[in-house]
Formats: sequence, C-alpha cells, structure tokens
Amino acid sequence: MQQSGFSTATDYSSKTVVVVGAGVVGLCTALEAQRKGYQVTLIDRDEAGMGASFGNAGYLATELIDPLSTPKTLLSSFAMWLNSHGPLSLPLGYLHRILPWLVRFICAAAPKTTKKSRLALEQLNRASVPAWRRCLEDIGAQEQLVQSGYLLVWESADKLEDAKQHAAYMQENGIKTELVQGERLAQLEPELAENLSHALFFPEACRVKEPYELCKILLSAFLARKGAFLQQGVTFLQPEDKGVLVQTEASSLKFDHAIICAGAWSKQLLKSVGLDVPLEAERGYHLSIDAEHIKLNHPIGSAERRFVMSPLDSGLRVVGITELGGLKLTPFKQRFDSLQHHSGKLLPRLNNSTLEVSKWMGHRPTLPDSLPVIDRHPEHSQLLFAFGNQHLGLTQAAISAELVVGLMTGDLPTINYEPFRVDRF
Repeated sequence: MQQSGFSTATDYSSKTVVVVGAGVVGLCTALEAQRKGYQVTLIDRDEAGMGASFGNAGYLATELIDPLSTPKTLLSSFAMWLNSHGPLSLPLGYLHRILPWLVRFICAAAPKTTKKSRLALEQLNRASVPAWRRCLEDIGAQEQLVQSGYLLVWESADKLEDAKQHAAYMQENGIKTELVQGERLAQLEPELAENLSHALFFPEACRVKEPYELCKILLSAFLARKGAFLQQGVTFLQPEDKGVLVQTEASSLKFDHAIICAGAWSKQLLKSVGLDVPLEAERGYHLSIDAEHIKLNHPIGSAERRFVMSPLDSGLRVVGITELGGLKLTPFKQRFDSLQHHSGKLLPRLNNSTLEVSKWMGHRPTLPDSLPVIDRHPEHSQLLFAFGNQHLGLTQAAISAELVVGLMTGDLPTINYEPFRVDRF
C-alpha cells in the first residue's frame, strides 16, 4: 500500500486534488488531472481496478445510445423477469428497497426524457474512442485499444426485419454496420452455432485487450508521474472554505479539490455533502472461460439473449444479467448458470464440463435516466463528481475524465454538461 505524497490536514499545498475511487473512471480522471498540473492522490478501499472495471467485457459499446428505460423495454421487462434464463433479475427480498428507484426508472421512459438521454449518450459515446486514444497515446499504451469489430447476432430468421431496422437506426446516427448471413457470417466467426440466422457487423467497433490489465497500466503511469495511491475506505467528505476535508478509515486529509468517482458507492459519499442522488447498484455477472482452443475473432452480442461474449487476453469473457439487488446480497448461482446456458447455445464447443471457468459478480452504478453524473457541487465548486455510467463505464471513462477535469480547470469542451448535472433529479 502506497501512502507517501498525499496532503494531510496539517500539510496543505496548492493545486492538490484527491480522486476517490480507483476504477477505470477514477484512474483516467487521476491521470487527466496530472496532465493539467495537479498533485494528485488516488484513494480506494480496494486495489485499483478491482470493482466493476474488473468484470466488464472489454468492449467499447459506443453503439448503445438508447437509455435503459424506454417504452419498449418496459413492455418486455415482465417477460424477461419471469424467464428463468432471462437477462433481468429483481430479487424479491430487495423489492421494497428499490421501489422508489423503479418509479423514477419508469418515469424516465417518457418521450421527452428518453430523447434527452439518447442525445446525451450519443454525444458522450461519439467522443469516447477519441478520448481513449488521447489517454493511451499520452502514456505510451496505444496497443491496449484494438479495432476489433463487433457482431450482434440473431438466431430467429423471423427477426431479420428487426436487424434491418436496427441497421437503419444506426446509420441515422452515423454508426456503420453490415448485415451478414450464411457464408459471410460463418467467415467472420467460424465457431458460432450453425443455426444462427443473421447478424449486424460493426466494423469500426473497438475493445481493450484486457480490462484489469488496462487498469494496472493506468495506475503504473499515474504512480510514475509522482501520483500517490492510498488504499483506504473514505467515510465522509467535508467542504471547507479553502478545500475539502476527506476522512478515511485511518486519517483526515485535506485537498484543494476532490473528485468522486466511486461508482456504486458514490451515493453515500454524496449524502455526507448534502446531496441525495437516486443511484442504484445494478449487479452484473461474468464467466471467464479458459478455452484457448475456441477462438472468437470479435466480441459477440446476442440480440435475443442479451449477453456478450468477448475474447480477452485472460480468456473468453461472458457477461450479462441486469440484477437490481443492491450492494449487500451475495451472488446467485442461477445467474452464472444462465450465462453458461446462453454461451453454450451460441458457441456449442463451450458445452464441455472440463473447461476451467471462473465466476465474478460486481456492481454497476446506474441512475434512472441512464446518464452519468459529471458535475460540480452546486454550492462547493471544489467538489466534483464523475460516476453513474451504468453499462458504459469502460466506454465513457476517458471522456468522463476529460469532462470533469475540464470543469475543475475551467477548460470546458464543446459537450453540453447540462444532462449530467448532479441536481437534475
């Protein structure tokens, strides 16, 4: 655990900033603040990159420009919940806790709100890959970003019109796709099940080689530039006239600025500074399968089963399930079984009990309108926020960092910040 170099209540210097949360958003934010000349301390109760950043598919899902709450989603949600292998889970023991959030989520499906969220997601996602390229070029790690392409597949032939409509929608939003079937589909992915009907190929889509390895590279670059990493839990924040007091489990630290990037744990920290945001911990599950003999050429998404498979350096990653279960419940075995069931349907050679499989569950920070918070405190300008990127934390990490640090320095980019305000609810 590295503790040298951070400011304390009795050792206060100018241009200091603390970033709370060492996931991929916090790591990108810490590096961006360093680029602007700040002395930066990064604090997390865990090792860097071990939260939701550890468990994603490594895919930059820039085509996901629609919010999670839409009339179409709401109409299909009950059937998804009842399906034992469905992508949506709502544990009954947590239902009473999440009801207020669910009401907000349903209200977010109103046409005006949906349109606002979609436009905001579109502008963030369009800027995401260029921001990642700037970040990785700066630290000499450009090879971590791969233009891999992406396949969104359908098993049912009667869903061909759905694919064509989705392709047209993507084209309207400047996203290139190719409708593929038969021999062309088999050429792109020879290992996929032969009964697949068709797919949309996104040739310009990108992924990272390995999410956790990327986080370690970002941390290493941060430390090499004289950043400090303190592995402690933060219990509360206290804005002061000339800075922010940060109370950890072991010490009181004072900085000129604080940026909260604590993902699903950000809600409690904001309560300590008088802000109540409807942030929910959406639990995601993954399998990592050691299957070197089974090769995927691209990340694969199932339009019907709603999960993703991605070839990473560590093995084949299978990611899915939206489970609204909070921070405290233990993982449910059935969710892992569902991922094994679905992946075996698309990739038959995975139906092999001798394959080594590791399992993981983590918490995505999700707000009812599917937009992150990228803002400063309405009363204390030295306190800033970048959290709540739901399924798009990896995708939007680098651009979120540029935006929140731009707010701190006054060097504002052309992106409209209004949809991401902390007090919008």
